[in-house]
Amino acid sequence: MNANERLQRFSESQGFVAALDQSGGSTPKALELYGISGNEYADAGEMMDLMHAMRTRIVTSPEFNGDKVLGAILFERTMDSEIGGMPAADYLWNERRVLPFLKIDDGLEEEECGINLMRPITNLEDKLRHACEKNIFGTKMRSVIHEAEESGVARIVDQQFELAQAILQFGLVPIVEPEISIHCRAKAACEDLLRDALLRHLDALPEGADVALKLTLPETSDQYQTVIAHPRVLRVTALSGGYDRVEACRRLALNNGMIASFSRALAEGLDRSMSDAEFNRALGASIDAIHKASSS
Repeated sequence: MNANERLQRFSESQGFVAALDQSGGSTPKALELYGISGNEYADAGEMMDLMHAMRTRIVTSPEFNGDKVLGAILFERTMDSEIGGMPAADYLWNERRVLPFLKIDDGLEEEECGINLMRPITNLEDKLRHACEKNIFGTKMRSVIHEAEESGVARIVDQQFELAQAILQFGLVPIVEPEISIHCRAKAACEDLLRDALLRHLDALPEGADVALKLTLPETSDQYQTVIAHPRVLRVTALSGGYDRVEACRRLALNNGMIASFSRALAEGLDRSMSDAEFNRALGASIDAIHKASSS
């Protein structure tokens, strides 16, 4: 399958994107939910090794394949590791027909004026070149909005699209992720501001400069229909944002054209102590529920 066919698969096929990109800040909680407490690892290296083992168990499960999973977002250390005796991205595509994405941001700045901008990515070109060498299909970068302040939302979207244009130069598909916190006091108003800011930037993109988006599940059903229908948008994915799987799937099913890109909601209910058969059944049930909500 060539690059254009992979692009068509991402933009048109049914399925969802698995977010397997937990980094240093989110890994302890993910491991705890999986049944691994903090006293079982001595340092960050051991912690990330345990996280890689969890991710490997997920993607090597027979339930995890391109029939229902379109893509998977990887942490950089995962991209540089092996799964099934081959580079992680190659395993995902060659063995599972799952498109590999890379989380490229280096975390968040401190909150200021109701937003968390991304920290500067000083080695961006090297990171993107390395992603191409590893056969990565696209990238993802996250920033967070906490308040319905027009200037803050505009700064978040400006930064996201500045990075997206740099990523496009490398032939990679950028997933733009301006997350709105589910605890935002004026979440619906914030979503209006974000939709309008996204449309302004999308309108300014030249033909062929196509992006994907990862957005918080909105308060109003079909809030982002004009974004989904925009000719520069390949796909709009939804993050679970702290909602449990039942609630995340309920909200997702109310938004036509959005597909999931869940992390915690995908792994919910999985436990290290499970036998392989138990693990596969639990993962399969999770994948089925998320796929069904993504197909609504």
